[in-house]
Amino acid sequence: VTKGSRSRHLQNTSPHLIFSKMASLVAGMVSWSAETSFRRVTLSGKSKSTSRYCSSISRARSSQLTVRYALPKIGDPVQEGYTEMLPAERAPRRAGVIMHPTSLPGPYGIGDMGKEAISFIDWLADAKMQVWQVLPLVPPGRPIPGFREDYWSPYSGRDAHCGNTLMISLDELVNDGLLSENELPPPCNHTGNVVFAKVAETNEPLIAQAARRLLERPKEDPMRIAFATWRSRAENRSWLEDAALFDCICKEPELCGKDWWDWPEPLRSRDSTVLQEKCVEFAASIEEFCATQYLFDKQWLSLKEYANSRGISIIGDMPIYVGGHSADVWAHQSLFLLGLDYRPKSVAGVPPDAFSEDGQLWGNPLYDWEAHAKENYSWWSGRIGRALQLHDEVRIDHFRAFAAYWSVPADAKTAKSGSWMVGPGEDFFKGVYSVVGDAPIVAEDLGVITEDVVGLREAIDAPGMVVLQFAWGGDSRSPHLPHNHYENSFCYPGTHDNQTTQGWFESLDDATKVRLASYAAISDVEEASWGMIRLGMSSVSRTCVFTMQDVLCLGDEARMNTPGVADGNWAWRVGSPGFFMTCKPQAKKLRKLATLFERIHQDDSSNDARLLDTSLDVDTAQGTVSNPKKRFLGMF
Repeated sequence: VTKGSRSRHLQNTSPHLIFSKMASLVAGMVSWSAETSFRRVTLSGKSKSTSRYCSSISRARSSQLTVRYALPKIGDPVQEGYTEMLPAERAPRRAGVIMHPTSLPGPYGIGDMGKEAISFIDWLADAKMQVWQVLPLVPPGRPIPGFREDYWSPYSGRDAHCGNTLMISLDELVNDGLLSENELPPPCNHTGNVVFAKVAETNEPLIAQAARRLLERPKEDPMRIAFATWRSRAENRSWLEDAALFDCICKEPELCGKDWWDWPEPLRSRDSTVLQEKCVEFAASIEEFCATQYLFDKQWLSLKEYANSRGISIIGDMPIYVGGHSADVWAHQSLFLLGLDYRPKSVAGVPPDAFSEDGQLWGNPLYDWEAHAKENYSWWSGRIGRALQLHDEVRIDHFRAFAAYWSVPADAKTAKSGSWMVGPGEDFFKGVYSVVGDAPIVAEDLGVITEDVVGLREAIDAPGMVVLQFAWGGDSRSPHLPHNHYENSFCYPGTHDNQTTQGWFESLDDATKVRLASYAAISDVEEASWGMIRLGMSSVSRTCVFTMQDVLCLGDEARMNTPGVADGNWAWRVGSPGFFMTCKPQAKKLRKLATLFERIHQDDSSNDARLLDTSLDVDTAQGTVSNPKKRFLGMF
């Protein structure tokens, strides 16, 4: 195009159109005023959250800002106040730690919701962290003799709404007068990994006893009144009764170990007369189940309230699929792709890739999305609403399945024979948001991510994920490389499904280590874990989250989960009671990094020069800086 033709093109272009493109940079929703020669720009939306971070995002979304711009003429003076028309303020940045409550210290073989959880929150606050991310709080899957002997996955629970009662603090039950001190078991396994079977054998009878004592209290007792109020709430009744009855039926001796679709016909078809008879038969057990769930909620919500008071937002984790043998599928059969024999017709998984030539066969029943759409996704609204009772924000695992999901025939031996099917897309979120509001969702968008997944995530304005361990495979376009990060994202050095960063670094070849050193000065001098935490903190991602294992520079002996391996996962624990009192040096280092990279509360008065001293804390006893040539590899 010649200079003259370009000038003629601009002269013939409507100033309205030119300004429209300018205004679209600062406005999400635009409307024209036909009566006046003004451009009206409106930013609108709504959100809700309890954390400071989400509140600030919500204020930005919910502000009703109308700016009146006179339609411009080229060469005219700009309107009055032009230099005050600044871009929107950047959303606050933050950082935090991912650690499941079962990994906390505890006196009875497992992390619980007692005083050690309070100590951890205090430690997070001292480190200027603003996030505690947890794994699913649901009751974990349980072992099946002869098939999976040590399987306690929180991603394979029997109910998507219930809480894991193994996390109930026995000491807090004593404080509530529901147990006596002489009933407590001897303190055990202070430092080792969780032995879930032993914990269940020891703790569950005591928790059941506490629930029965709650039910035995007079109806005018304050805790009994609180329980009755909790149970009567519609949002709890919607899942509690079915979950309680399902649990009772599962424990019948002749049905123990059987999937619900192998139960007698009247039970699997949910014959109303038979179910009513079972409710009468199991009335006492149903009450006990409900009381136990109340005790979980009571302790967890108290802990959440304390975390929020310390400026900590709790981020939950929601697997997109639910277990086939679950109260959810049994009670809502029409919402899943089941055959006439009640068994799943198709199951979930992921296709073959560079890591698995057979793909991954998960086995969860798939949703009948048409049936969900007909009821405006009400079951999902209840599920997400429940999650937002327990957390401030929720990460949805395998988010990509909302765009398209891998469907595998139920009788397939591997996931190879599956095929891609279209998911519900944005319609799903419109239905959910119409009930629960603008829910603060984090999209786990790892794996094979196509443009429709990115488009869906951006359409609902959900942050995605980047993982630093995935960045060094040689693809310069990798979204996990720090220079390719985007602001609306969560940055992780590694997640609970990865090797610990120290274990990962030790397994790298020399060429990758040189690249890491050249790119970000990461080596075994600083300790690779802290180098990757530093790199994550420096990312443009609004949120940076790292595992507690990385904070402690632990190797793969502390790995939380190895995908594809059924046994031996989920058991890692951080240390013995009082452990966080020994972690002040780590809190200090995190505090320095959070301050340097502006990941602290904006109103935090401790942002001073002392905290900005980011010099390395070097262990000179190990001689790690005695030879300057060994300080860094590569270009450094």
